[in-house]
Amino acid sequence: MTEFSGWEMPIQFSGITREHHAVRTGAGVFDISHMGNFLFKGQGVLNQLQTLVPSDLSRLQPGAAQYTVLLNPEAGIIDDLIFYYQGTDSNGEERWAAIVNAATKDKDKAWILEHLKDIDFQDVSDEKVLLAIQGPAAIAQLQPFVAPDLLAVKAFGHLEAEIFGQPAFLARTGYTGEDGFEVMLGEASGKELWRSLLEAGVTPCGLGARDTLRLEAAMCLYGQDIDDHTTPLEAGLGWLVHLDSKGDFIGRSVLEQQKQNGVPRKLVGLQMEGRNIARHGYPVVVTGNSVGEVTSGTMSPTLERAIALAYVSSEFAKVGQALEVEIRGKLYPATVVKKPFYRRVERVIPSATS
Repeated sequence: MTEFSGWEMPIQFSGITREHHAVRTGAGVFDISHMGNFLFKGQGVLNQLQTLVPSDLSRLQPGAAQYTVLLNPEAGIIDDLIFYYQGTDSNGEERWAAIVNAATKDKDKAWILEHLKDIDFQDVSDEKVLLAIQGPAAIAQLQPFVAPDLLAVKAFGHLEAEIFGQPAFLARTGYTGEDGFEVMLGEASGKELWRSLLEAGVTPCGLGARDTLRLEAAMCLYGQDIDDHTTPLEAGLGWLVHLDSKGDFIGRSVLEQQKQNGVPRKLVGLQMEGRNIARHGYPVVVTGNSVGEVTSGTMSPTLERAIALAYVSSEFAKVGQALEVEIRGKLYPATVVKKPFYRRVERVIPSATS
């Protein structure tokens, strides 16, 4: 166990590697109740949210979601998060939800409330349990507890249903590179679902496997790979920036300049030679000169090789570029490789009820 943003969090239950492989080959469940959960309701919610993010949220239909980033005026990333559009009622009031990082929850809340006017905002973070069921067998394991057909939900789709007779919010999202659902529900039904999934053979997973899984999928960790001083274009998140289809938003002018002139550095994937692991903060070197810094690194349980993410000067960011990483005073070879390091094969294990 370890302290994380005011929570006692499990690093591992049965072992990081075992939990990692369980998610890649079967199903694992993570208790991610530490994350922030916000609800929005009112007229004109969309128009106000549009000013906070570079992504065009108007593209979303009810039941769809968008991974995106909150930006400061310098286009630095305040947080990465997911907005869920739940629809509009007969009175014209829109319903939205957002799931944000635990470490930035208070900062995000203050920033959002500063910019939203006349909107019903609820922070339900302390009221809800949030579980992530991930892996090729995740849907098969979750389906017996939910009446709607989960296979009919598209990636980044979501729905409201009942679990154990209590309301639940289910989204086909995750942070592992595998298929699965994130489920938000009340405390009592959340505990019951956790116990029931474990009894059904789903592997409980901790922060250690969560980190190795997301890194193989080249998903950014806030505070390490992205922060207030990195822009989405530098972080390889240009696909979130929709300059052509939306109006003004905070940080737009900086992104327009970077789009036109290029970025000074880029977040790249590195593959190390041998079993030398590049850790956060290690220098990246070319011909004796520092050209960047590692942000995340691990020994990949799936690929059985050392991988890392690093910011390097743009001139050295091309796939195939030879670099070196300084580890405890010695230089070790590395190569820039295409991200993600791991991409899942489309496979779904049918449930017993399908």
